[in-house]
Amino acid sequence: METNIGILDQLVRVLIGMVFIILIFFGPQTWWGLIGVPIIAIAISGTCPLYSLLGIRTCRRKG
Repeated sequence: METNIGILDQLVRVLIGMVFIILIFFGPQTWWGLIGVPIIAIAISGTCPLYSLLGIRTCRRKG
């Protein structure tokens, strides 16, 4: 799949994912914190399925 997430977008997603995961250990301590895992996985892969459906790109095109 083609990369459609820019560097800044990836950084924000990783930070948000980490906040969700930290909520498992601190705060309300519910399993909702596991939402952070797919958020980080999407950031690492560089491809967001929702962005693909909507035709959104936050990264520059190559070439």
